[in-house]
Amino acid sequence: MSALFSPLSLGSLQLKNRIIIAPMCQYSADAGNATDWHTVHLGGLALSGAGLLIIEATAVEEIGRISPGDLGLWSDENEAALATVLTTLRKYSAMPVAIQLGHAGRKASSQVPWDGGQLIPLEDGGWQMVAPSAIAHAQGERPPLALDSEGLARVKAAFVNAAKRAHRLGIDAIELHAAHGYLLHQFLSPLSNQRTDQYGGSIENRMRFPLEVFDAVRSAVPEKMAVGIRISATDWVDGGLTIEQSKQFTLLLQERGCDFVHVSSGGISPLQQIPVGPGYQVHLAQELKQHCKLPIIAVGLITEAQQAEEIIVAGKADAIAIARGILYDPHWPWHAAAKLGASVEAPRQYWRSQPRDQKNLFGETKIGQR
Repeated sequence: MSALFSPLSLGSLQLKNRIIIAPMCQYSADAGNATDWHTVHLGGLALSGAGLLIIEATAVEEIGRISPGDLGLWSDENEAALATVLTTLRKYSAMPVAIQLGHAGRKASSQVPWDGGQLIPLEDGGWQMVAPSAIAHAQGERPPLALDSEGLARVKAAFVNAAKRAHRLGIDAIELHAAHGYLLHQFLSPLSNQRTDQYGGSIENRMRFPLEVFDAVRSAVPEKMAVGIRISATDWVDGGLTIEQSKQFTLLLQERGCDFVHVSSGGISPLQQIPVGPGYQVHLAQELKQHCKLPIIAVGLITEAQQAEEIIVAGKADAIAIARGILYDPHWPWHAAAKLGASVEAPRQYWRSQPRDQKNLFGETKIGQR
């Protein structure tokens, strides 16, 4: 029995295996509205046999987009467009679907990656960013506006509004984005948060707003809807957020009914020094797993089936997430199941593709021939 292909519970949400498709920005929305690209992209991933599909970072307000092409869930039009995509997915796949809700903060108003990813000037269609403090992400960039009490209330309400829309859409889980240098991470990190009020200074104060957002979202949707969070466990910069501080954050999330923590790292500063290599973030997931009772998801250059299996068997994490790897190999879970002697769900239209030496890869399938 493969550990990777054993079931897992994230709160009330039951997964058939422990492979999670991590959220991956597509920068292909139209004014926040999902397009045909999302139907094609997400439709393919929904046929992959993974245990859970997480929709890309989805902005809770218009100025919270990373780029003009970001997906959004702040309006009725956004909700209707995403409903069209989800209706098609559900015709052909029973895979649970989550959505990552986020706000880019000071990293908003950027070009899409294939156009350089640089900050868009106001005169060229950019917009004013907001953040905990008026500190630019990179040298030479225009600084964001520091959020005042009214702005904090607006952002929190935007997360709640988007969460309610996600629930109406029948989405199975919400992942709050508090990683990769975006707004909730900006509050957590002392590199970007230099406030002198109750939301800045000590780690207790820096955690306050992200925890308020989590509490508000958790209260806004039914208990059966899983609510988790993605964090950057360390900034990889001297003087930045540390793994020890992330342990404190995780324990407070646990007390509040968080259903899972998705452990990434970095993204807050161009000065970061990340030792990239196979499974380079797994040790962070392992440290957090040893410190709390929440399901922990590991991510970061987990590319091989046996590597993923060993992470689960060794108790380093409860699930693994893949992103670029599944874009490169959309049937990664099929190939992992074949290598580990497991079975995986596949659409019946593809059953005939099962290799002759993997007769039970797709379970007890019966295919006639003419």
